[in-house]
Amino acid sequence: MTITATALPKSGEEDGTVKYAGVGPLELEAGGFLPDVVLAYETWGQLNADASNAVLIQHALTGSTHVARGATDEEGWWEQLVGPGATIDTNKFFVISINIVGGCYGSTGPSSEAPDGRPWGSRFPLVTLRDSTEAESRLADALGIEAWHAVLGGSMGGARALEWAVTFPDRVKRCAVISVGAYSTAEQIAFAQAQTLAIKQDPNFNNGDYYGDTAPEHGLALARRIAHITYRSALELDVRFGRQAQHQETPLAAVLGERGRYQVESYLDHQGTKLVRRFDANSYIAITEALMSHDVTRGRGSLETALSGATAEFFVAAVDSDRLYFPAQSRELAAALPGEVPVHVIEAPIGHDGFLTEIGQLSEQLREAFFA
Repeated sequence: MTITATALPKSGEEDGTVKYAGVGPLELEAGGFLPDVVLAYETWGQLNADASNAVLIQHALTGSTHVARGATDEEGWWEQLVGPGATIDTNKFFVISINIVGGCYGSTGPSSEAPDGRPWGSRFPLVTLRDSTEAESRLADALGIEAWHAVLGGSMGGARALEWAVTFPDRVKRCAVISVGAYSTAEQIAFAQAQTLAIKQDPNFNNGDYYGDTAPEHGLALARRIAHITYRSALELDVRFGRQAQHQETPLAAVLGERGRYQVESYLDHQGTKLVRRFDANSYIAITEALMSHDVTRGRGSLETALSGATAEFFVAAVDSDRLYFPAQSRELAAALPGEVPVHVIEAPIGHDGFLTEIGQLSEQLREAFFA
């Protein structure tokens, strides 16, 4: 198997720009097969001589690899944590973020070309978080990274970080799992199923073979609305919107077909429209299914048994107002990990998305624990 990776830049001039690596064929956990997997990734900083300063940051469900600006003008999604002089100081650490297999930001996914020259579409196989971890390990090999100084992420990114620590314990020295538990619960799977079904029931979905035609934008936008409700707290929605009508619209119209929207409806419409502009519907399904598969105990015994082989130093954190991945799940994970692992708390009325907007609250704790 030949693995090819873009040569690492010798200065920061390419920080925050997308690179690509072919990591070969991938036999998948559920029985599928991808003959030629490509991973898209971004890097910041320089890998040192013994490759001991490498940090892997995993993106969330619809997140990109653009963690920080680097040499670009585009703001990254963890600017509070990553950059020159920041908690994860890119003058000291080599940071990498990898687009998950199944994604639409450059890695092999449903919109990629299959061996017959057509997009995978409906033929794209089920990829689990373990499968993506295996692919990422090959990229680490190609870059000369035997072990990560730290692997961290929030939400699905935290699940991916945890899977790395359990699947490759000798390759992860430190692991931060933020705003996610050890497995997807029945309720989380239920919310996810509603989202994937919204896409599949769009008249333009065509069983996933819509490339070259009209994309299922309405279904994808509806899926995002459902998801976004779980990303924000009831308090945050009440304080921001309450029962206010959208400007110049009347929710109490005489005819249902002519009614206007409440402000919160307009907000959800906006969130749906934003995602449609940047994301592929099939990738949304593929990655959501991967997150539904999240379960570090699968084939590994009890939770304590599954985690017992992990040798990393762990950092676990939760958002106090999270109603998607409840803090209790973080406490369950921490209690099952070897040793005494405290649960750090992000105090944010916003809900689950606090792992993005308020990550700065963990800066000092993370610096002291992992990056001093």
